[in-house]
Amino acid sequence: MIKKSIMIIFMLFVVGAVFAGNKEIYDFNFEKYKLGSIPDNWKSEITGHGKNSIKWAITSDSTAPSGTHVLTMKSPKFLPWSIFNLCWTNKIAFKDGELDVYFKAIKGRMDQGGGIMWRVSDRNNYYVARFNPLEDNFRIYYVKNGGRHLIKSSTVRLEKNKWHKMKIIQKGSHYKCYLDGEKLMEGDVNIFNKSGGVGLWTKSDAVTSFDNFSVKIFK
Repeated sequence: MIKKSIMIIFMLFVVGAVFAGNKEIYDFNFEKYKLGSIPDNWKSEITGHGKNSIKWAITSDSTAPSGTHVLTMKSPKFLPWSIFNLCWTNKIAFKDGELDVYFKAIKGRMDQGGGIMWRVSDRNNYYVARFNPLEDNFRIYYVKNGGRHLIKSSTVRLEKNKWHKMKIIQKGSHYKCYLDGEKLMEGDVNIFNKSGGVGLWTKSDAVTSFDNFSVKIFK
């Protein structure tokens, strides 16, 4: 029992949990991580066929919403259109709650932008919401066994190469998706019902930075 309690305390310390009322809160502003690294207990993977040659790293950006350190998907070379780039952690068990992040779409020939992943069981199974400035749309998908399926789409235009805020609320099968404080999508989906990991997502050669990633779990 003592060993179990020590392990729980250690894990909370590692992932930075804070408890507030009926919420368990994890905040990542990336300031404490070294340039060129990725957050502790996170991993870089891909959904799709190909070599995991993509590079996620903490980079410096003086325009960041807080501090100067951000997490960036850096694409050193052309990537297939169908590859999804993931940086996520399974040390947080998310089922119901809120996720929000600031993102800046920097460049990309085949694709741009990105978004949030949740209820992630592995690199091939998760929910994802993303904004694409090349298409002027905000969409929510489920990815099952590596295949991506559209749940809902909303047309929206945002200023390019600027910071914007995305927020997702999931409770049971019901979801709400926001951009810059405006609710643009709402509905129900019942593909993944268990707790899973959380993370950040881009597609193909989309170079995107993220800051202030926050996860609030409803108890």
